[in-house]
Amino acid sequence: MSQWIGILLFVAVILTVVLIHEGGHFLFAKAFKIKVEQFFVGFGPRLWSIRRGETEYGVKMLPLGGYVRIAGMNPFEDIPPEEFPRTFGAKPAWQRALVIGAGPITHFLMAAIFFFIFFAAIGAPSPSRPVIESVQPRLSGQPSPASVVGLRPGDLIVAVAGRPVGSSDRFIAYTRAHVGTPISVTVERDGRRITVEATPVLSDVGGTRVGRLGVTLGLARERVNPLVAAGRSVVQTASTIKQVVLELGHVFGPAGIHRIGQLLLGSQPRRANDATSIVGGAQLAGEAVKAGAWDFLFGILIVFNVFVGVLNLVPLPPLDGGHLAIIAYEKVVRRRLDPRKLVPLTAVVAGFIVLLAVSLAYIDITNPLPNPFH
Repeated sequence: MSQWIGILLFVAVILTVVLIHEGGHFLFAKAFKIKVEQFFVGFGPRLWSIRRGETEYGVKMLPLGGYVRIAGMNPFEDIPPEEFPRTFGAKPAWQRALVIGAGPITHFLMAAIFFFIFFAAIGAPSPSRPVIESVQPRLSGQPSPASVVGLRPGDLIVAVAGRPVGSSDRFIAYTRAHVGTPISVTVERDGRRITVEATPVLSDVGGTRVGRLGVTLGLARERVNPLVAAGRSVVQTASTIKQVVLELGHVFGPAGIHRIGQLLLGSQPRRANDATSIVGGAQLAGEAVKAGAWDFLFGILIVFNVFVGVLNLVPLPPLDGGHLAIIAYEKVVRRRLDPRKLVPLTAVVAGFIVLLAVSLAYIDITNPLPNPFH
């Protein structure tokens, strides 16, 4: 399948994730009667807009996400006295916290939904359920043992020599240890169990002659009921959040910044575990679709989604976590903080994030991540 399909799918999902994030802010602001002035898709020059009530909805030229403009969140905004009761700052702390927190929380909810779909509808590959993906018609110039006894793609291998197969590795090890000796192989096909006898023959694999039947193995997928899928989704989402938090600390730590500096200078080759940008994510998504590695693509989408949620909860302005930290501070000291005093810190944090994003994008373009499927 075309690499561009993976790239376009990745971009579409990331844009959707960002819009759902902003939609979380929007819905809670509306629920608490806070004035929402704008809800736009994209940035830059306005392409189209329409006003419905007090809110302007529209599309801008650069499809790099979206934003919601909530009355009172700009510290330099001039608010008419009659509109002050409907501004963000006029609302109780718990309402402000919900409006802000609704954005990042959507990422974790979406990750759980992705996992649920994967476990319930797609199915996770089961290591103990090897399945025949293809059958080679010939090995070493002769009809392959698998084709002779009638093994077919899609056959689920359940036993070898009368014992549960356990895993693909055990099946391969058994066939290699019994060259020239007939072995019984039990497969499940169309709900029926069929047992055949095949004799492994020597065949070249990577320059080494080993015993083979002439089959390529994959893993059968195991779908679970919705209740089990929901439980697994919560556990896997929590595990992914933990991994992303640890990786975030590494990327923004001294070692991570030093590594990015080395890559910018071109003094080091790229590694598979290096930090990457949306550009690198799109590249990996394209390679995954090209290789037919849909599970890998699913994983990329989930990790990027969770990463955006975790990053937004970092307690520094202008991130959502920074707004939550201000609300918590005001609740503790029982007085309002002048947000204008935080403008210099906001500028530094925003500048750092933009610089990091641009640097990683440049690295991804000039020195792409290694293709994990080669």
